Amino acid sequence: MQAPKASQKPKLLEIHGHQRIDPFYWLNERENPEVLAYINAENSYLKEVMQPTTATQELLFQEMKGRIKEEDQTVPYFKSGYYWYTRYETGGEYPIFCRKKTKESKYEEILLDINQLAKDKSYYQVGQTSTSSNQQILAFSADEVGRRIYTLYFKDLISGKILEDQVPETTGNFVWAEDNATLFYSKQDPDTLRSYQIYQHRLGRPFSEDLLIYEEKDEEFSCTIHKTKSEKYILIHTSSTISSEVWIIEASQASQEPRLIQQRIPDLEYAVDHFEDHFYIRTNDQAQNFKLVKTPIWATSKEHWTDLIPHRPDVLLEDIDLFSRYLVVQERSNGLTQIHIHPWEGDSFSLSFDDQTYTAWIGANPEFDTDVLRFGYNSLVIPSSVYEIDLLSKKRTLLKQQEIVGGYDSQDYGSERIWAKAKDGTSVPISLVYKKSSFSKNGNSPLLLYAYGSYGYSMDAYFSSNRLCLLDRGFVFAIAHIRGGEDLGRHWYEEGKLLKKKNTFTDFIACAQYLIEQKYTQARHLYAMGGSAGGLLMGAVINMEPELFHGIIANVPFVDVVTTMLDESIPLTTGEFQEWGNPKNKEYYDYMLSYSPYDQVKKQSYPHLLVTSGLHDSQVQYWEPTKWVAKLRHLKTNDTLLLLFTNMEAGHGGASGRFHALKELALEYAFLLLLEDKISS
Repeated sequence: MQAPKASQKPKLLEIHGHQRIDPFYWLNERENPEVLAYINAENSYLKEVMQPTTATQELLFQEMKGRIKEEDQTVPYFKSGYYWYTRYETGGEYPIFCRKKTKESKYEEILLDINQLAKDKSYYQVGQTSTSSNQQILAFSADEVGRRIYTLYFKDLISGKILEDQVPETTGNFVWAEDNATLFYSKQDPDTLRSYQIYQHRLGRPFSEDLLIYEEKDEEFSCTIHKTKSEKYILIHTSSTISSEVWIIEASQASQEPRLIQQRIPDLEYAVDHFEDHFYIRTNDQAQNFKLVKTPIWATSKEHWTDLIPHRPDVLLEDIDLFSRYLVVQERSNGLTQIHIHPWEGDSFSLSFDDQTYTAWIGANPEFDTDVLRFGYNSLVIPSSVYEIDLLSKKRTLLKQQEIVGGYDSQDYGSERIWAKAKDGTSVPISLVYKKSSFSKNGNSPLLLYAYGSYGYSMDAYFSSNRLCLLDRGFVFAIAHIRGGEDLGRHWYEEGKLLKKKNTFTDFIACAQYLIEQKYTQARHLYAMGGSAGGLLMGAVINMEPELFHGIIANVPFVDVVTTMLDESIPLTTGEFQEWGNPKNKEYYDYMLSYSPYDQVKKQSYPHLLVTSGLHDSQVQYWEPTKWVAKLRHLKTNDTLLLLFTNMEAGHGGASGRFHALKELALEYAFLLLLEDKISS
């Protein structure tokens, strides 16, 4: 089958006296039949090329599905007189939300069965669920398209009926006031999808009469709404990439005007929680790696802030949890998460972990007055685990570990953390895992290198039962903890954004080269994978080093950086100027243009490439990967595979449902195995 080629319809784009010609600009016309015809042609071409792997895809799908315990449930947690949990039934794609009065009770109250709600729908995603204080009304948000635009629904838990109240076109983010009848929710701009308004809804009142409580005028800011752990305060949190501001409403006073905690200041970030007569605030005020302060509830501006945990240049303060007798802190040191317990009275202590590279986190702990802490742990070889620790005796109890159906022995797999030298001499950590029996450090193993590297998101070493499909077939899996994330602290993020963004790309290249030098793999067996901003990473590195990788998977890639960041009418643009820069400023324009994957495509060889997209994607518009593939088809000089898969019924996260999504992953794994087969044949 002949690869489809999109028509070239040159469009002149000009700014700062510089001209660009975009031959595929027209592909952003979502309703244009020619656009849909081209996307469908690409899907047909992919299906034809991948047809020989049909049996492999089905085998991979069945392997991944077969490792999942179909009838499963989460560990219940206690709150408001009930034990809450989520469970799955055999064959069910979606969760069932439940509660019980006691752990031992045989009577289970099903709050929501998402399988029933999603019946006959091609896509269905529940965003948030929450009950009123009297436990009689359940509110939940649902998206039926994949564009992250949710409708709020209400269920009477006494009668079991869905109420007539509905609130359409929300972000899915909401909180209850304490009167059991008032709900606050956030709403997005219909075009840019920026969350910029907070409304108040009263049960029984048409949503058209909902009251606007707060509106964020600054287009670089977005707002969300939350509750403190004490549930005494409702928080309106509005933030840009580098600044934040919090307003509070007493949850028992639903008609109260919001009160400001601390006025926004450029480069000042803070987040608020509450305990007794103080607010506890995690902030970067004169603290790059953040610190913890407290302030009286009646005097909240920063001149009243008192340090509790001071700033430390080598430790990133990530999160806190408040208890009646303890302060629990989640920190990151040397790239690894630490959990520390600080009794309000007595000596502090820390949780210790044994693996070289791992992920740990504070779990669900809704109760204030307890001596038990729940936390989570996993690693590249240890399945996701939920623990409780008695903070008095320090005894740990494993409550649940992810069960791998068919058996799994962590001793069969090895994990390591190694360090590569970046272009500027910086040491960059790499986490990797392999099956011991099939790996030899001789350069002959296929290796999949994964990274993200943006927005300060740390990419921790995590377990995946799906990944076993590759490990058991001889692959090494590696994560490059490159700059742009916060893996090694806030400076790690600052060194990989704006006019230092190229550090992200050169770090990744250095990690790939180091893996080859150390004989974990070689270029003909080296593959890379990244999604969204990680897809930008994929596009940048193959322009810079096209011979370094044999194959690339780019999921929903953000690749048309300059054109997107110049268009303030589409989602995410204005809120991300502090991440990428504003190209209306020539300095940023020139810098972004120098790495923008779409703009930098040129006549050269490229590795094999599988690109995925979602027609309804709200984060990276479908036309970015579509244009990128179209341009690559016209300019690449070799005959490597170039495939585009567009999910016509989903958005940024791909298919909904726990099994449907595995089919897309099976396609990606089959692509990698096909490329390896081409080498051996």
